[in-house]
Amino acid sequence: MNQRIRRNSGRRRRRRRRQQRRAAVLLICLVILIGAVSAGVLIIRELTGNYTASYEADNYNKNLYQGTLFASDLCVASEEVDLEGFVPDTDLHAAGLFNLDEDSVVCGYKLYDRLYPASTTKIMTALLALKYGNMDDEVTISSNATDFNWDEVTSGLRTGDKVSMYDLVCGLLLHSGNDCGTAIAEHIAGSENTFADMMNEEAASLGATGTHFANPHGLHDENHYTTAYDLYLIFNECIKDERFVDIISMDSYTGTLTGSDGTVRNQVWTPTQAYGAGSAVEPEGVRVLGGKTGTTQQAGNCVILYDEDSSGHPYISVIMGADGTTRLYDQMNTLMQSGIAGTTSQDSQSSADEQTAE
Repeated sequence: MNQRIRRNSGRRRRRRRRQQRRAAVLLICLVILIGAVSAGVLIIRELTGNYTASYEADNYNKNLYQGTLFASDLCVASEEVDLEGFVPDTDLHAAGLFNLDEDSVVCGYKLYDRLYPASTTKIMTALLALKYGNMDDEVTISSNATDFNWDEVTSGLRTGDKVSMYDLVCGLLLHSGNDCGTAIAEHIAGSENTFADMMNEEAASLGATGTHFANPHGLHDENHYTTAYDLYLIFNECIKDERFVDIISMDSYTGTLTGSDGTVRNQVWTPTQAYGAGSAVEPEGVRVLGGKTGTTQQAGNCVILYDEDSSGHPYISVIMGADGTTRLYDQMNTLMQSGIAGTTSQDSQSSADEQTAE
């Protein structure tokens, strides 16, 4: 009898232990599941915050730029900034003028609208080339880098050519060669798609959250867009590199191309922006140091420039979506005249008045 009782008691203890172990296992699984879900929610919030927090109804939440998220030396505007004397064409996509010494937006017209950038894209390509590339590298041109339509600008590269990275950047920025853009992308990242990922990462790091690049040259793609303000952010980073400024300031550059058969030939590349090419004259009191143009049917005529006033104070000016090159430079001259030359004249008059009063 006692043995039977002991056996029954043992069975009950073993059942309780099995039940306790099952309960412990279930509790541990529940804790792990809750932790995984919580971590997933945090990750999703972080990723979503990084890429969508700056948007409100498909536009920027402009107040983002007034917080501590970005450097204090950036030009920031939460709303449109009117400039006396500058009346944008009704079909103009966007315009902006940024005073780099005062970190101020002198003019802001549709700064945060998503727009197609055309070949102004190439400033980002150049930024990455200068940041990650070796300018002395000899790049072999692939067949993909020469596969462009007759009406798409190229710098004269041929399949099998060997060209220095520096020459490619010059052909990219001055002549706006799409072939140079592809060659740079393939050399640095292995493919255009991987390079586009690098472009987007760089844009995000600069706060250019209204931008998405699909290629290194700017030929039209529905998923390839930016804003006038983002172009300013990217260009502002570019001009911190003296090599970039030196290239966009050139009147011309002679590239050296070595064919697959060893034959050496030269290509002369001149600026596509009209001030550098000598086909447009900036207003008195303004000097255009250089810049980058872009034109497609969808983007219209675009240009972003590095300028300075007569006292050497630097500015960035941008016009996007003008109806033709004549209107592009008419609008740019009016913008610079009103926001740079006019301001300089007022400052000079104020200084003269102060000296007279003394």
